[in-house]
Parts: sequence; structure tokens; C-alpha cells
Amino acid sequence: MNTRPTRTDVTKRKLFDATLRLVGTRGVGGLTVDEIAAEAGVAKGTVYYNFGSKDGLIDALLRFGVDLLAERLRAPDTLDAPETVAHLVDGMLGFCADYPTFAQLLVSELWRTPGQWQQTLSLVREQVTSIIRAQLQRLDDLGELPAGVRVPTASAALFGTVLVVALDWQVFSPEQPITEVRDSVLLLLRGLRGTA
Repeated sequence: MNTRPTRTDVTKRKLFDATLRLVGTRGVGGLTVDEIAAEAGVAKGTVYYNFGSKDGLIDALLRFGVDLLAERLRAPDTLDAPETVAHLVDGMLGFCADYPTFAQLLVSELWRTPGQWQQTLSLVREQVTSIIRAQLQRLDDLGELPAGVRVPTASAALFGTVLVVALDWQVFSPEQPITEVRDSVLLLLRGLRGTA
């Protein structure tokens, strides 16, 4: 089986990377296909050929990024509760450290008043939270979660909290080591366990 990326895959990745560089400095709203193509070093028609439009490119970029995040969140079913939560936090923080502009795009678009990519964002949010939900449900079934925890709410809370913490870290305290951010989040989660 050939696992080498195809020419189309390489071109799409170039366009994703160029879009993320531009989003990081300007946001997504005012970007044009011309600017994205120029940043990627390809012809404008390449964007249309691969994605149909700027909106199609952003849609594909969101799906691509969330697929990468989802891969980091999958964990073996043998982890206990602290290990599972640590794995989920590590996966999200590590992803945001490696792809800070994608995290910025996801946060800025995910909780915005419904916009152009709302349908895609709903799907990608569900993709990520379903992985978290499955892990937390497994723990709940084993009796490892505190009584009264609603798994769907806890899944959304963990996803949203860590995503916003990661973005805040990247923007306001990038010099802080990832281990300190991780430990703070895990201490908070453990500390809240015993509170009313």
C-alpha cells in the first residue's frame, strides 16, 4: 500500500498552511482567494479546482484540523479515570501548541453567532465531543466518575475549557511550559471533584 501523499494532497496541504498563516494575522473574514493562492504560491484556479470556493477551502480546513485533533484524543480503553482525563487534556493542549492558528480559528468560529460554516462546525464539534463523551461514558459505566456528572455536559465542558485555556496560553503566556498549563488544568479538575 502506498502511503505517500498524492500531488493533490500536497497542494491541499499547501493551501491549508497558507490559509492558516493568513488567518493568524488577519482573521478569516476578509481573506480572498487571490491572497490565499498568492501565499501558497499557486494559481488562483488551484483553489477553485480543489475546493470550489474560499468557503469550501475553509470548510475542508476545519474538517482536516479536527481529524488531526480527533486522532490525538483517541485512547485505549484500559486507562483509568485520571489517565483518561490526562490523555484528553494532553491531546487537546498538544494539538493547540502544534496548530495554534487552527485553535484560534476553531474558537473564533465555533461559538460565534451562526455563520457561514455553522453546519461544518456542528459536525466537527460533534466529532471531537463524541470521542470525549465515549471515554467519559466508559468511566461512568465503571463507576469512576463522581455521582451526578452528566456525561454530555462534562464532555462539552472539558472540550470548551481546554480549548479556551490553550488559546489563552498561546496568546497571553506562550512562554509558559505546556507542562505547567497541563498540571493547572488537571489540578483544577481534580480539585473540583470534591466541591459542591
